[in-house]
Amino acid sequence: MENQYYLNHSKIDVYFRQSIDDFVVTEVPLYEFSGDGEHLVLCVRKKDMSTWDMLEIISNTIGCKTRDIGYAGLKDKNAMTVQYISMHKNFEEKLSLLNHPNIKILSTTYHNNKIKIGHLKGNKFFIRFKKVFQNDANKIQNILAEISKYGIANYFGFQRFGVEQNNYKLGLEILQGIRKERNMKLKQMYINAYQSHLFNEWLSKRIEISKYISSFTPAEAASLTGLDIKTIKELKAQPHPFKVLDGELMSHYPYGKIFIADDLKSESDKFFAKDRVPTGLLVGKKVKLSERDAAIYEQKIIDFIPAIDGARRFAWVFVEDLESNYKEDKKWFEMSFFLPKGSYATEVIREILHQ
Repeated sequence: MENQYYLNHSKIDVYFRQSIDDFVVTEVPLYEFSGDGEHLVLCVRKKDMSTWDMLEIISNTIGCKTRDIGYAGLKDKNAMTVQYISMHKNFEEKLSLLNHPNIKILSTTYHNNKIKIGHLKGNKFFIRFKKVFQNDANKIQNILAEISKYGIANYFGFQRFGVEQNNYKLGLEILQGIRKERNMKLKQMYINAYQSHLFNEWLSKRIEISKYISSFTPAEAASLTGLDIKTIKELKAQPHPFKVLDGELMSHYPYGKIFIADDLKSESDKFFAKDRVPTGLLVGKKVKLSERDAAIYEQKIIDFIPAIDGARRFAWVFVEDLESNYKEDKKWFEMSFFLPKGSYATEVIREILHQ
């Protein structure tokens, strides 16, 4: 099932392909590096290769294991990306041996600990659409204004699910005990894909429900959602297109505690003000579940509780530092923006183009 869009415009036909010229990702570290310590921190630019490929090339060059190199996140293969990696400073001299056309060390510093997964605030993106005519450029500008105001649904991107888009099925089979996977990295990737698939299904359904509430009469929306008319009327009054339900598990944004939404008027207003967001379930054990109305839709995605730890994920994120520029002579539409870690620029593109 295709994930629901929350905006209602028609499809936009432009030319876009992830490439080093038209898709640039720059990592934003979680903290400033101290400039002192036993770990060497490299700011590295790579192109047309995965983070894993880059780490393997560097480890083979300097004579260490890939696990000895720290990194905060995996970056797109079909792009120009800038990210930070770390290693023990004993390897610094051997870096002079690195000579690869697709890898460039932009700067070095030091820090007192190894960079670990998740040690990033987010990423800055530059994206260029081509073959964009004036009418579509105007349309994209209007869409960006909506995205700037409301944010985007925090779907997991297609990259999460593999070339055949079926990694989640393999993950389910592993959790059910009907498939064995000896490669621990692949095993974890498949299991995470299963959790991500269920999250996307839940989020898509919730956007569909929110559209029913916004677009139909209270009586019609009640029959479509199973919620009572009084509740529908209250939800219609919420300023954000994604409706916060009674019993929703909310989180302060961009980080903070998770709590149950009791006062919907207050919580929906604060959501619209970008102070907090609803969260969705990454299915597993040891995770708090939503309650009351919100639990109705969450329970529908839970086939079973697998023997892995669950978590909560932002259902919605806000696009920051959004800028755009239309070059009419070249028919190029360019944009740049920041997203928090774990969010996908490809989902921003999908919401804009509706394809």
